[in-house]
Amino acid sequence: MSVLSSFAFSPFSPFSLFSLFPFFARLVEHLAELLQPVFHASSAAAAIVLFTALVRLLVHPLARAAARGQKAQAVLRPRIAELRRKHRKNPARLRRALVELHAQEKVSPLSGCLPNLLQMPAFFLLYHLFSSTTIAGEANGLLGHRLFAAPLGGHWTDALADGGLFGAAGVVYLGLFAVVAAVATFSFLRVRRAAADADPGLGGDEPLRGLAALGGKVAPFLSFGTLVTVAVVPLAAALYVVTSTAWTAVERAVLLR
Repeated sequence: MSVLSSFAFSPFSPFSLFSLFPFFARLVEHLAELLQPVFHASSAAAAIVLFTALVRLLVHPLARAAARGQKAQAVLRPRIAELRRKHRKNPARLRRALVELHAQEKVSPLSGCLPNLLQMPAFFLLYHLFSSTTIAGEANGLLGHRLFAAPLGGHWTDALADGGLFGAAGVVYLGLFAVVAAVATFSFLRVRRAAADADPGLGGDEPLRGLAALGGKVAPFLSFGTLVTVAVVPLAAALYVVTSTAWTAVERAVLLR
């Protein structure tokens, strides 16, 4: 089988995800029907929030593993500092020693990336589902759903054009921005404290140490990037991002306490 064929049949490839659109659309519709007695016209938006929570529950074991990895990294800091002192004149030997140390202690520096990577297909589905006017050759009925006055398939620019910043749809986005700003500020303070305590363990390799220091200064501000995402993606995808970001902030605060 060719490389292209392997990619096409990969469970995470766009080709496979496109084939899931009809099933996923029916899933959202059924969830919306179940939630309709409580959330009425915003039942589809509530269904997206519920779907996001289900996705986060599925990847929670990986999040717990990532948290254990971060705690293990903190325990290793004295040994990393000793390796830095021992190999301060030999950066290549230091890097090998760090790799050996992490392998010996079964700690992966990349474990924290897995929960985010495994959520990408779900975000991809929502983004394209609410960006498509048709599904399997039929009109996309999901585009008729709203969160209060804002269409789930609409964008912030649409809300600004239809009533302005404080119009009915604009206020929905202002509410989302307020939630994102609160979560981002909470995450900013936590990441900044963690960055201040972190030891990059890069020894005498000054360029890498400088890069790590720069990363420590920039990392806390990355949490505010969600504001840009909410502003440019369809409202349904924005709901996924806001829910997932809030979940992450609470989850990490609990697991890393």
